[in-house]
Amino acid sequence: MEYNFSDKLAKLKPSAIREIFKSLTDPSIIAFAAGNPAAESFPVDELARLSSEIYAESPVSALQYGTTEGYMPLRRAVEARLKEKFNIGRSVAAGDKYNDMTCIVSGGNQGIELSCKVLCNDGDVVIAEDPSFIGALNAFRSNGAVTLGVPLRDDGIDTDALEAMLDSQPKAKLLYLIPTFQNPAGITTSLEKRRKVYDIARRHGVIILEDNPYGELRFAGNDIPTIKSMDEDGIVIYCSSFSKILSAGMRIGYITAPETLMQKIVVAKQVEDVHTNQFFQMLCYKYMTECDLDAHINDVRAIYRRKCGLMLDSLDRELPKELKFTRPEGGLFIWCTLPEKIEMNEYVRRCLARKVALVPGSAFCPVEGAPCNSVRMSYSTATDEQIVEGCRIIGEVAREMLGE
Repeated sequence: MEYNFSDKLAKLKPSAIREIFKSLTDPSIIAFAAGNPAAESFPVDELARLSSEIYAESPVSALQYGTTEGYMPLRRAVEARLKEKFNIGRSVAAGDKYNDMTCIVSGGNQGIELSCKVLCNDGDVVIAEDPSFIGALNAFRSNGAVTLGVPLRDDGIDTDALEAMLDSQPKAKLLYLIPTFQNPAGITTSLEKRRKVYDIARRHGVIILEDNPYGELRFAGNDIPTIKSMDEDGIVIYCSSFSKILSAGMRIGYITAPETLMQKIVVAKQVEDVHTNQFFQMLCYKYMTECDLDAHINDVRAIYRRKCGLMLDSLDRELPKELKFTRPEGGLFIWCTLPEKIEMNEYVRRCLARKVALVPGSAFCPVEGAPCNSVRMSYSTATDEQIVEGCRIIGEVAREMLGE
Protein backbone atom coordinates (compact mmCIF):
# COMPACT_ATOMS: atom_id res chain seq x y z
CA MET A 1 0.00 0.00 0.00
CA GLU A 2 1.16 3.51 -0.74
CA TYR A 3 0.87 5.81 2.27
CA ASN A 4 -0.11 9.45 1.90
CA PHE A 5 1.37 11.39 4.79
CA SER A 6 -0.01 14.66 6.09
CA ASP A 7 1.44 17.83 4.61
CA LYS A 8 2.77 18.80 8.05
CA LEU A 9 4.87 15.66 8.43
CA ALA A 10 5.65 14.57 4.89
CA LYS A 11 8.78 16.72 4.63
CA LEU A 12 9.85 16.36 8.27
CA LYS A 13 13.17 14.54 8.61
CA PRO A 14 14.44 12.50 11.56
CA SER A 15 16.63 14.38 14.01
CA ALA A 16 20.25 13.94 12.93
CA ILE A 17 21.20 13.68 16.59
CA ARG A 18 18.75 10.84 17.23
CA GLU A 19 20.04 9.05 14.15
CA ILE A 20 23.60 9.39 15.41
CA PHE A 21 22.48 7.99 18.76
CA LYS A 22 21.95 4.67 17.01
CA SER A 23 25.71 4.40 16.47
CA LEU A 24 26.37 5.17 20.14
CA THR A 25 25.22 1.70 21.17
CA ASP A 26 28.75 0.66 20.16
CA PRO A 27 30.73 0.99 23.42
CA SER A 28 33.90 1.74 21.47
CA ILE A 29 32.45 5.01 20.12
CA ILE A 30 33.64 8.22 21.79
CA ALA A 31 30.35 10.08 22.08
CA PHE A 32 30.98 13.77 21.51
CA ALA A 33 27.61 13.85 19.69
CA ALA A 34 25.27 13.15 22.59
CA GLY A 35 23.68 15.97 24.55
CA ASN A 36 22.78 13.64 27.41
CA PRO A 37 23.58 14.60 30.99
CA ALA A 38 26.55 12.86 32.57
CA ALA A 39 25.58 9.52 34.12
CA GLU A 40 27.39 10.46 37.31
CA SER A 41 25.11 13.51 37.69
CA PHE A 42 22.05 11.40 38.58
CA PRO A 43 21.26 11.27 42.35
CA VAL A 44 20.36 7.59 42.11
CA ASP A 45 20.32 6.69 45.81
CA GLU A 46 18.10 9.60 46.80
CA LEU A 47 15.68 9.01 43.94
CA ALA A 48 15.43 5.32 44.81
CA ARG A 49 14.62 6.13 48.44
CA LEU A 50 12.05 8.77 47.55
CA SER A 51 10.43 6.46 45.00
CA SER A 52 9.92 3.79 47.66
CA GLU A 53 8.36 6.36 49.96
CA ILE A 54 5.91 7.49 47.28
CA TYR A 55 4.69 3.96 46.64
CA ALA A 56 4.47 3.26 50.37
CA GLU A 57 2.69 6.48 51.29
CA SER A 58 0.77 7.72 48.22
CA PRO A 59 0.46 4.90 45.67
CA VAL A 60 -2.98 5.89 44.39
CA SER A 61 -1.95 9.50 43.77
CA ALA A 62 1.14 8.31 41.91
CA LEU A 63 -0.79 5.90 39.70
CA GLN A 64 -3.98 7.93 39.11
CA TYR A 65 -4.81 10.63 36.57
CA GLY A 66 -3.67 14.14 37.44
CA THR A 67 -4.55 17.64 36.31
CA THR A 68 -3.29 18.90 32.97
CA GLU A 69 -1.65 21.93 34.57
CA GLY A 70 0.48 19.63 36.71
CA TYR A 71 0.86 18.31 40.26
CA MET A 72 0.00 21.37 42.32
CA PRO A 73 2.77 21.02 44.95
CA LEU A 74 5.38 20.77 42.16
CA ARG A 75 3.93 23.76 40.33
CA ARG A 76 4.16 25.86 43.47
CA ALA A 77 7.71 24.67 44.16
CA VAL A 78 8.76 25.50 40.60
CA GLU A 79 7.18 28.93 40.79
CA ALA A 80 9.00 29.65 44.05
CA ARG A 81 12.31 28.58 42.55
CA LEU A 82 11.76 30.66 39.42
CA LYS A 83 11.15 33.71 41.59
CA GLU A 84 14.16 33.04 43.81
CA LYS A 85 16.69 32.10 41.14
CA PHE A 86 15.54 33.99 38.04
CA ASN A 87 13.21 36.75 39.27
CA ILE A 88 10.40 35.27 37.20
CA GLY A 89 6.79 35.66 38.27
CA ARG A 90 4.85 38.90 38.25
CA SER A 91 3.42 40.16 41.52
CA VAL A 92 0.20 41.63 40.19
CA ALA A 93 -3.43 41.68 41.13
CA ALA A 94 -5.46 38.55 40.46
CA GLY A 95 -7.04 38.64 37.05
CA ASP A 96 -4.36 40.81 35.44
CA LYS A 97 -4.05 39.56 31.86
CA TYR A 98 -0.26 39.45 32.21
CA ASN A 99 -0.33 37.45 35.42
CA ASP A 100 2.03 34.51 34.85
CA MET A 101 0.97 30.90 35.20
CA THR A 102 3.16 27.78 35.25
CA CYS A 103 2.30 24.41 33.73
CA ILE A 104 4.27 21.16 34.07
CA VAL A 105 5.02 19.61 30.67
CA SER A 106 6.51 16.35 29.44
CA GLY A 107 10.02 17.63 28.92
CA GLY A 108 10.99 21.09 27.77
CA ASN A 109 10.43 20.19 24.14
CA GLN A 110 6.71 19.76 24.73
CA GLY A 111 6.57 23.31 26.05
CA ILE A 112 8.28 24.51 22.87
CA GLU A 113 5.90 22.57 20.64
CA LEU A 114 2.79 23.70 22.52
CA SER A 115 3.85 27.35 22.28
CA CYS A 116 4.05 27.09 18.52
CA LYS A 117 0.79 25.14 18.31
CA VAL A 118 -1.23 27.83 20.07
CA LEU A 119 0.34 30.80 18.29
CA CYS A 120 1.15 29.77 14.73
CA ASN A 121 -0.99 28.97 11.71
CA ASP A 122 0.34 27.15 8.66
CA GLY A 123 2.83 29.40 6.92
CA ASP A 124 3.49 31.64 9.91
CA VAL A 125 7.14 32.36 10.61
CA VAL A 126 9.22 31.35 13.62
CA ILE A 127 12.56 33.13 13.82
CA ALA A 128 15.44 31.41 15.61
CA GLU A 129 19.12 31.91 16.17
CA ASP A 130 21.26 30.41 13.43
CA PRO A 131 22.30 27.77 14.46
CA SER A 132 19.52 26.58 16.77
CA PHE A 133 18.22 23.50 18.61
CA ILE A 134 17.05 20.87 16.11
CA GLY A 135 14.32 19.57 18.45
CA ALA A 136 12.68 22.98 18.53
CA LEU A 137 13.05 23.51 14.78
CA ASN A 138 11.33 20.20 14.07
CA ALA A 139 8.57 21.06 16.56
CA PHE A 140 7.90 24.31 14.73
CA ARG A 141 7.96 22.65 11.31
CA SER A 142 5.61 19.89 12.44
CA ASN A 143 3.04 22.57 13.22
CA GLY A 144 3.27 24.06 9.74
CA ALA A 145 5.49 27.01 10.68
CA VAL A 146 8.29 28.30 8.46
CA THR A 147 11.61 28.52 10.32
CA LEU A 148 14.05 31.32 9.51
CA GLY A 149 17.41 32.05 11.11
CA VAL A 150 19.25 35.15 12.26
CA PRO A 151 23.04 34.85 12.63
CA LEU A 152 24.38 34.13 16.10
CA ARG A 153 27.37 36.24 17.11
CA ASP A 154 29.82 35.83 20.00
CA ASP A 155 27.49 37.81 22.31
CA GLY A 156 24.17 36.51 21.03
CA ILE A 157 21.80 37.00 18.13
CA ASP A 158 22.62 39.73 15.59
CA THR A 159 20.07 42.34 16.64
CA ASP A 160 20.45 44.48 13.50
CA ALA A 161 19.72 41.45 11.35
CA LEU A 162 16.82 40.52 13.65
CA GLU A 163 15.26 43.96 13.25
CA ALA A 164 15.65 43.77 9.48
CA MET A 165 14.10 40.32 9.33
CA LEU A 166 11.09 41.34 11.42
CA ASP A 167 10.62 44.38 9.18
CA SER A 168 10.47 42.05 6.18
CA GLN A 169 8.40 39.22 7.70
CA PRO A 170 4.84 40.31 8.51
CA LYS A 171 3.90 36.69 9.30
CA ALA A 172 6.50 36.36 12.06
CA LYS A 173 4.72 35.16 15.20
CA LEU A 174 7.43 33.74 17.44
CA LEU A 175 11.07 34.46 18.24
CA TYR A 176 12.77 31.36 19.67
CA LEU A 177 15.94 31.96 21.69
CA ILE A 178 18.29 29.99 23.94
CA PRO A 179 20.10 32.95 25.51
CA THR A 180 22.16 31.03 28.08
CA PHE A 181 24.72 28.39 27.01
CA GLN A 182 23.01 28.04 23.67
CA ASN A 183 22.50 24.66 22.03
CA PRO A 184 24.45 24.03 19.83
CA ALA A 185 26.89 26.93 20.09
CA GLY A 186 27.45 27.22 23.85
CA ILE A 187 27.18 31.02 23.52
CA THR A 188 25.54 33.27 26.12
CA THR A 189 23.66 36.38 25.05
CA SER A 190 24.87 39.56 26.73
CA LEU A 191 22.61 41.61 29.00
CA GLU A 192 22.68 44.51 26.52
CA LYS A 193 21.46 42.26 23.71
CA ARG A 194 18.78 40.66 25.87
CA ARG A 195 17.33 44.08 26.56
CA LYS A 196 17.56 45.04 22.90
CA VAL A 197 15.92 41.78 21.76
CA TYR A 198 13.06 42.38 24.17
CA ASP A 199 12.57 45.92 22.85
CA ILE A 200 12.66 44.77 19.21
CA ALA A 201 10.10 42.02 19.85
CA ARG A 202 7.84 44.39 21.78
CA ARG A 203 7.85 46.96 18.99
CA HIS A 204 7.10 44.34 16.34
CA GLY A 205 4.39 42.56 18.35
CA VAL A 206 6.22 39.22 18.37
CA ILE A 207 6.19 36.71 21.22
CA ILE A 208 9.58 35.60 22.58
CA LEU A 209 9.98 31.94 23.51
CA GLU A 210 12.92 31.83 25.92
CA ASP A 211 14.29 28.30 26.29
CA ASN A 212 16.54 27.94 29.34
CA PRO A 213 17.32 24.26 30.06
CA TYR A 214 20.96 24.98 30.92
CA GLY A 215 20.53 28.13 33.00
CA GLU A 216 21.55 26.53 36.30
CA LEU A 217 24.66 24.90 34.83
CA ARG A 218 26.93 27.95 34.95
CA PHE A 219 30.45 26.97 36.04
CA ALA A 220 32.28 30.20 35.10
CA GLY A 221 31.46 33.88 34.81
CA ASN A 222 28.46 35.72 36.22
CA ASP A 223 24.72 35.11 35.90
CA ILE A 224 22.79 37.29 33.47
CA PRO A 225 19.10 38.09 34.02
CA THR A 226 16.64 36.12 31.94
CA ILE A 227 14.62 37.89 29.25
CA LYS A 228 11.49 36.72 31.05
CA SER A 229 12.52 38.69 34.14
CA MET A 230 12.30 41.85 31.98
CA ASP A 231 8.79 41.08 30.75
CA GLU A 232 6.40 43.93 31.57
CA ASP A 233 4.28 43.50 28.45
CA GLY A 234 3.27 39.83 28.54
CA ILE A 235 5.36 38.92 25.47
CA VAL A 236 7.72 36.25 26.87
CA ILE A 237 7.05 32.54 27.28
CA TYR A 238 9.68 30.85 29.44
CA CYS A 239 10.47 27.18 29.10
CA SER A 240 12.85 24.94 31.05
CA SER A 241 13.12 21.48 32.58
CA PHE A 242 14.75 19.23 35.16
CA SER A 243 16.41 17.15 32.43
CA LYS A 244 19.89 18.58 32.83
CA ILE A 245 19.87 19.12 36.60
CA LEU A 246 18.06 16.02 37.88
CA SER A 247 17.10 13.41 35.27
CA ALA A 248 16.48 13.56 31.54
CA GLY A 249 14.47 10.34 31.55
CA MET A 250 11.90 11.70 34.01
CA ARG A 251 10.68 14.08 31.26
CA ILE A 252 9.66 16.80 33.70
CA GLY A 253 9.66 20.26 32.20
CA TYR A 254 7.73 23.44 32.84
CA ILE A 255 6.50 26.46 30.97
CA THR A 256 5.62 29.87 32.39
CA ALA A 257 3.59 32.37 30.39
CA PRO A 258 0.91 35.04 30.77
CA GLU A 259 -2.26 33.35 31.98
CA THR A 260 -4.23 34.20 28.85
CA LEU A 261 -1.68 32.32 26.74
CA MET A 262 -1.36 29.50 29.24
CA GLN A 263 -5.06 28.72 29.17
CA LYS A 264 -4.75 27.84 25.48
CA ILE A 265 -1.52 25.90 26.10
CA VAL A 266 -3.31 23.80 28.71
CA VAL A 267 -6.11 22.97 26.25
CA ALA A 268 -3.54 21.96 23.63
CA LYS A 269 -1.73 19.77 26.15
CA GLN A 270 -4.98 18.01 27.09
CA VAL A 271 -5.21 16.81 23.50
CA GLU A 272 -1.61 15.57 23.46
CA ASP A 273 -1.12 13.61 26.69
CA VAL A 274 -3.80 14.67 29.24
CA HIS A 275 -1.07 15.32 31.80
CA THR A 276 2.61 14.75 32.48
CA ASN A 277 3.67 11.54 34.28
CA GLN A 278 2.19 11.85 37.77
CA PHE A 279 4.71 9.65 39.60
CA PHE A 280 7.74 11.54 38.29
CA GLN A 281 6.10 14.86 39.12
CA MET A 282 5.71 13.67 42.70
CA LEU A 283 9.27 12.36 42.74
CA CYS A 284 10.62 15.66 41.45
CA TYR A 285 8.66 17.56 44.10
CA LYS A 286 9.93 15.35 46.91
CA TYR A 287 13.51 15.81 45.74
CA MET A 288 13.07 19.59 45.58
CA THR A 289 11.62 19.79 49.09
CA GLU A 290 13.31 16.95 50.99
CA CYS A 291 16.82 16.96 49.48
CA ASP A 292 19.32 19.75 48.85
CA LEU A 293 18.75 20.54 45.19
CA ASP A 294 21.17 23.48 45.22
CA ALA A 295 23.97 21.32 46.61
CA HIS A 296 23.23 18.69 43.96
CA ILE A 297 23.36 21.32 41.21
CA ASN A 298 26.70 22.55 42.53
CA ASP A 299 28.00 18.99 42.22
CA VAL A 300 26.70 18.80 38.65
CA ARG A 301 28.38 22.10 37.81
CA ALA A 302 31.66 20.76 39.15
CA ILE A 303 31.38 17.74 36.84
CA TYR A 304 30.92 19.92 33.77
CA ARG A 305 33.51 22.49 34.86
CA ARG A 306 36.12 19.74 34.91
CA LYS A 307 34.94 18.06 31.70
CA CYS A 308 34.66 21.32 29.76
CA GLY A 309 38.06 22.49 30.98
CA LEU A 310 39.63 19.21 29.95
CA MET A 311 38.06 19.35 26.48
CA LEU A 312 39.07 22.98 25.91
CA ASP A 313 42.65 22.25 27.00
CA SER A 314 42.72 19.20 24.72
CA LEU A 315 41.30 21.14 21.77
CA ASP A 316 43.85 23.91 22.31
CA ARG A 317 46.60 21.32 22.19
CA GLU A 318 45.32 19.08 19.38
CA LEU A 319 43.39 21.17 16.84
CA PRO A 320 45.11 23.12 14.08
CA LYS A 321 44.76 26.86 14.51
CA GLU A 322 42.51 27.04 11.43
CA LEU A 323 39.68 25.43 13.42
CA LYS A 324 37.83 27.86 15.71
CA PHE A 325 35.69 26.83 18.67
CA THR A 326 33.57 28.48 21.34
CA ARG A 327 34.48 28.60 25.04
CA PRO A 328 31.27 28.12 27.04
CA GLU A 329 30.87 29.24 30.63
CA GLY A 330 28.25 26.58 31.28
CA GLY A 331 25.95 24.07 29.66
CA LEU A 332 27.08 21.08 27.62
CA PHE A 333 28.23 22.17 24.17
CA ILE A 334 31.15 23.48 22.12
CA TRP A 335 30.70 24.67 18.52
CA CYS A 336 33.66 24.17 16.20
CA THR A 337 33.89 25.94 12.86
CA LEU A 338 36.05 24.37 10.16
CA PRO A 339 38.08 26.21 7.52
CA GLU A 340 36.82 26.10 3.92
CA LYS A 341 39.44 23.50 3.01
CA ILE A 342 37.74 20.96 5.31
CA GLU A 343 34.31 19.82 4.09
CA MET A 344 32.12 19.33 7.14
CA ASN A 345 30.23 16.16 6.24
CA GLU A 346 33.41 14.41 5.12
CA TYR A 347 35.10 15.48 8.35
CA VAL A 348 32.25 14.04 10.43
CA ARG A 349 32.37 10.81 8.40
CA ARG A 350 36.12 10.39 8.86
CA CYS A 351 35.92 11.08 12.58
CA LEU A 352 33.13 8.52 12.98
CA ALA A 353 35.19 5.98 11.04
CA ARG A 354 37.81 6.44 13.78
CA LYS A 355 35.17 6.01 16.49
CA VAL A 356 34.51 9.67 17.38
CA ALA A 357 30.91 10.84 16.92
CA LEU A 358 30.24 14.53 16.18
CA VAL A 359 27.00 16.20 15.09
CA PRO A 360 27.08 17.90 11.67
CA GLY A 361 26.28 21.57 12.06
CA SER A 362 23.81 21.46 9.18
CA ALA A 363 21.39 19.69 11.55
CA PHE A 364 20.95 22.98 13.42
CA CYS A 365 20.21 25.27 10.47
CA PRO A 366 16.76 26.94 10.70
CA VAL A 367 16.62 27.00 6.89
CA GLU A 368 17.00 23.42 5.71
CA GLY A 369 19.80 22.94 3.21
CA ALA A 370 21.58 26.16 4.18
CA PRO A 371 25.40 25.92 4.02
CA CYS A 372 27.18 25.17 7.29
CA ASN A 373 30.77 24.19 7.97
CA SER A 374 30.64 23.66 11.71
CA VAL A 375 30.18 20.71 14.07
CA ARG A 376 28.77 20.39 17.57
CA MET A 377 30.60 18.48 20.25
CA SER A 378 29.66 17.76 23.85
CA TYR A 379 31.82 16.89 26.84
CA SER A 380 28.96 15.64 29.01
CA THR A 381 28.99 11.86 28.59
CA ALA A 382 32.57 11.03 27.60
CA THR A 383 35.07 9.92 30.24
CA ASP A 384 38.20 11.98 30.85
CA GLU A 385 40.24 9.45 28.90
CA GLN A 386 37.79 9.55 26.01
CA ILE A 387 37.85 13.36 25.92
CA VAL A 388 41.64 13.40 25.61
CA GLU A 389 41.74 10.60 23.03
CA GLY A 390 38.78 11.94 21.07
CA CYS A 391 40.33 15.38 20.76
CA ARG A 392 43.57 13.79 19.59
CA ILE A 393 41.69 11.92 16.87
CA ILE A 394 39.63 14.86 15.60
CA GLY A 395 42.80 16.96 15.52
CA GLU A 396 44.57 14.25 13.56
CA VAL A 397 41.73 14.05 11.03
CA ALA A 398 41.74 17.84 10.64
CA ARG A 399 45.49 17.93 9.97
CA GLU A 400 45.14 15.17 7.38
CA MET A 401 42.38 17.07 5.57
CA LEU A 402 44.43 20.26 5.68
CA GLY A 403 47.35 18.40 4.14
CA GLU A 404 49.62 18.97 7.11
